[in-house]
Amino acid sequence: MAEISAQLVKQLREMTDAGMMDCKKALVEVGGDIDKAVEYLREKGLSKAAKKADRIAAEGSISVKVSADFKKASMAEINSETDFVAKNDGFKELSAKTIAMIQDSSVSNAEELNTVMLDGVKFEEYLKTQIAKIGENIVVRRIAKIEAQGSGVVNAYVHSNGRVGVIIALKCQNESNVAKLADFTKNLCMHAAAMKPQVISYHSFEPDFVKSEKTAIIAELEKENEELKRLGKPLHKIPKYISRLELTDDILAKQEKKLKEELKAQGKPEKIWDKILPGQMERFKADSTILDQRLTLLGQFFVMDDKKTVAQAIAEKSKELGDKIEVAEYVRFELGEGVEKQASNFADEVAAQLG
Repeated sequence: MAEISAQLVKQLREMTDAGMMDCKKALVEVGGDIDKAVEYLREKGLSKAAKKADRIAAEGSISVKVSADFKKASMAEINSETDFVAKNDGFKELSAKTIAMIQDSSVSNAEELNTVMLDGVKFEEYLKTQIAKIGENIVVRRIAKIEAQGSGVVNAYVHSNGRVGVIIALKCQNESNVAKLADFTKNLCMHAAAMKPQVISYHSFEPDFVKSEKTAIIAELEKENEELKRLGKPLHKIPKYISRLELTDDILAKQEKKLKEELKAQGKPEKIWDKILPGQMERFKADSTILDQRLTLLGQFFVMDDKKTVAQAIAEKSKELGDKIEVAEYVRFELGEGVEKQASNFADEVAAQLG
């Protein structure tokens, strides 16, 4: 049996928020493999999220720039070694100049920046002078650019702390609606900044992913039900389905038939069924799409009006404008996302990137 160190148990606890003994047992069960231990805990309902403890919160800021006609938006993550420098006026000026240059140039990734001219010199030279002036290593870690295709609108949002930024592009059929959709698109960006959807819709899910997530979600809810039962509180309903990907036309038809039979058994007049059934079907879909509500933009309940999903809010806006509106692209940056702790600290990573 692999020896399980206290440090490894501590690391797993930080990643999952599970109890110490549960963490040790999980590591023993999987022979000390920490990634397998995370999955083991999720399947047992002992970990709500497979977090990465080796990810760190980098310093710096996210910047965005949107064209006046809402046809193009750019976003950049610029990292510094310390939060103190990130709040420095020199760093803020560098960020503003860099995002403006990105917006006005044809660069599509951070590697292409070095050859673009800024303040009369190549960006690589400009950055070196700013590093010398500010006194810390600085890296443009990643950029994103989205342009509206045809009749469409793009808008962006960066949270006031500069740590989260989002760009969303909508496509529509009527060009005259672009200006009318600008604020709505920004509201969608604000939603995504707060709610952290990973993808636009359930269409991005693979069946195997849904299957494994279902095991973890059901285990999580059953574990929570143990505590709710102890406290005498209402229990979670254990779902049969967790994503719209699973709700085939046949399943929906069978559910509607079942609801009609229930209405008939209750003695409800058939002439009022069409007023009751839509709400019941929507409730069934909501109860059966917990994964979509956690991970997809369209499946989440809209923060501006939590009685409807983002998809329903978009459908409502389409009806209001007499148009067909769809989400074309979505990008979300969170400061330090994916930065690994393999380096002794973030300063080392920045230095390594500067080469």
